[in-house]
Amino acid sequence: MCGEGLGHTSRCLAIGERFLKKGHEVIFSAYGYSKEHIEKSGYKTLEIPSEIKLVGVSGSLDMRDSIEETLKGIDPLAYPRVFNMIRKEKPDIVISDSYFMSAVASKMQDIPLIFILNQTNIISFFENRGIDVALVGKIVTRFSDVVLKYADRILIPDFPPPYTICAKNVPLKPEILEKTEFVGPLVRKKYREVKSLSLGRRHVFSMVGGFGYRERLFFNVISTAELKRDFNFTLVAGPNVDSEHLKDKIDKIGENVKVLSYVNDALPYIKGSDVIIAPGGHSTMMECLSFGKPLLSFPDMFHSEQQNNADMIEQLGVGKKMSYFTPPFMISECIDEALKLKKNCQKMRRFAQRLDAPERILKIAEELTEIKLNNEKGQ
Repeated sequence: MCGEGLGHTSRCLAIGERFLKKGHEVIFSAYGYSKEHIEKSGYKTLEIPSEIKLVGVSGSLDMRDSIEETLKGIDPLAYPRVFNMIRKEKPDIVISDSYFMSAVASKMQDIPLIFILNQTNIISFFENRGIDVALVGKIVTRFSDVVLKYADRILIPDFPPPYTICAKNVPLKPEILEKTEFVGPLVRKKYREVKSLSLGRRHVFSMVGGFGYRERLFFNVISTAELKRDFNFTLVAGPNVDSEHLKDKIDKIGENVKVLSYVNDALPYIKGSDVIIAPGGHSTMMECLSFGKPLLSFPDMFHSEQQNNADMIEQLGVGKKMSYFTPPFMISECIDEALKLKKNCQKMRRFAQRLDAPERILKIAEELTEIKLNNEKGQ
């Protein structure tokens, strides 16, 4: 899986755990925080090299710096390592979540490939950032198109149209239409399998973090809690919650606010809350809507994918698109508005339950491996 963002990780865990439950063998492979997260969930994980390095500043994705950091970290032996790893493990099928090296290596070894992604218009990341960045964008887009062309199946972990949250991010080309499917949200546990936390009164769960450019938003949420004393708030601040910089401020927060450094499983908090505050990441939105919860989304500025996601949740009436400039008193008003969207969100929860994306992917994988086996017998 791609390790840039834990959304890819949670999706792969949802798939892997369903396969394990049905008696299949699963080998997880990841890097960085993704690898750590899987290991904290109790699974052995093979380390793979990073493909890209995303860099952000002041609430926005800096594509130029991201390209520079990616080029600095290029390992000329990265692809041979991935190729040899797959050859050694001899899998029946490779499921790649936005990680291109494993996709190429699997097809070079004639292994069935399922490619999972929620972004096909990659070129949008490189637009309006200069001629040199645009050139890199064209190369990356061309490479992506080739990989998708040779994938056996392309699965989008989102609701089918007209309820697709990533709709603006997945324009599909004619050559991949027949092998593309909207399988539904990839969430590790079903709604009925999660025990709701007893959080007291009405509750807001915030996952914006207290690091870097999100620090101001983090404290805006705390200020919002001061205005809404009839609500309880739980905030996930990130690993630097114990730093002196944040600790002095956090020590002064109100009794209706609880700050956590890390949450390995957010689903009990999501189920027990009335409104979720989060950035614009796709997987978090899928988790919230699969559990029928309205969302206040604060997408990173100039991050086209997150901005598009936030546009769609507002368009579909399941959340509000917010901004890093939104003051606490307006956040407070938007929480009240979000509460009125519960009926629409419950509809999305029912959709997610009927789609059961992990089970659907399991069936697709079994079909592809059976086809390969039959073809080998025929030869």
